[in-house]
Amino acid sequence: MANVSADSVLSLTDQRLVAALQCDGRLTAERAAQVLGLAPATVRRRLHALAANGTVRVVISPVARPRNGGSAGALFLRIRVLRGKLDTIVAALAAREDIPFIDVTTSGDEIFAVARTEPGSPNPLVFRQLPSTQAVTSLESATILHVFRLTSEWRHAVLSPAERTALTRADPETGTRTRPGITGSPGLYGVDTDPVEQSLLDALAPDARLSAAALAAHTGHPETTVRRRVAQLAAQGRLVTQVLVDPHRLGLPIEAKLLLHVAPDHLAAAGQALADHPAVHGAFATSGPSNLHAAAYFPDLSALYGFLSQDLTGLGIAQVETAIVSRAAKRTPPLGGHPAPAPAPVTRRRRSATTAAPSSPSAG
Repeated sequence: MANVSADSVLSLTDQRLVAALQCDGRLTAERAAQVLGLAPATVRRRLHALAANGTVRVVISPVARPRNGGSAGALFLRIRVLRGKLDTIVAALAAREDIPFIDVTTSGDEIFAVARTEPGSPNPLVFRQLPSTQAVTSLESATILHVFRLTSEWRHAVLSPAERTALTRADPETGTRTRPGITGSPGLYGVDTDPVEQSLLDALAPDARLSAAALAAHTGHPETTVRRRVAQLAAQGRLVTQVLVDPHRLGLPIEAKLLLHVAPDHLAAAGQALADHPAVHGAFATSGPSNLHAAAYFPDLSALYGFLSQDLTGLGIAQVETAIVSRAAKRTPPLGGHPAPAPAPVTRRRRSATTAAPSSPSAG
């Protein structure tokens, strides 16, 4: 794997701003400046530059933590293919809407993917389509049983604990600081989203940092309503944001997939220990002999070795298999690039003397 040049790694200031956005995707420049000890003008300028060139995007997270960490229905797939057919299979998988994540490993013939599915149901991709594909030489699938850590919950370790606490929103029920990406408290699950809230979430999906004025223009709701409703969604933990940035730009060019075999009486503790580790951006209990899957970012191979030889000790792990990712073939939403266009603004008809004005959007 080629080394990342120093020029491609963001400055420490920019990395700290990325980490601040991970704490609160709609963080104001003034608040970031206050906590990080920067000038507000500097924060505004750097955030604008990072967004304008597509280095950083803040979106509404497409995946939220299920209640009590349970699985919403997904499979980990490990697919080996004939050499020379890798790109063909990757392209076919990437075209599927039920495949949100695809990674290719350095072995050159191996693909890791996540497939959405109905829990307990026979998945056609696993049962028929992939096995009948001649280019596929082997297929392993594992059901996600429990979520310990989602990528949207990962925090780049460049802030102090005090800074991270100051930048993270407080849980509305407990008063404790929570990570954006955890969909509020258990009491908020199942809350119906009314049309006003849904229109705001839809408009924020490709760009969660849209201003209240821009949201008002896109949705047709009064700006005062937009401000109040967005504040309510955030306070209730239902405005779940995710920062999209290439980890190479953060000085983390090594991504490893870990397949671990853990004794049942150590599974919960080992999973939580992985979730709490600053390098780990995904940790899941799964079916199969490798009953704990994890993904982690590292600055170099020495750091990965230290993680394997030191940080995993004492967790009841009987076996670990490590695969290094050569490229992330698909991410939903995609990393990098410019954000998807926001919904078209609502066009309001002009009021005339002969036509009554249309009813205004609900203020909610």
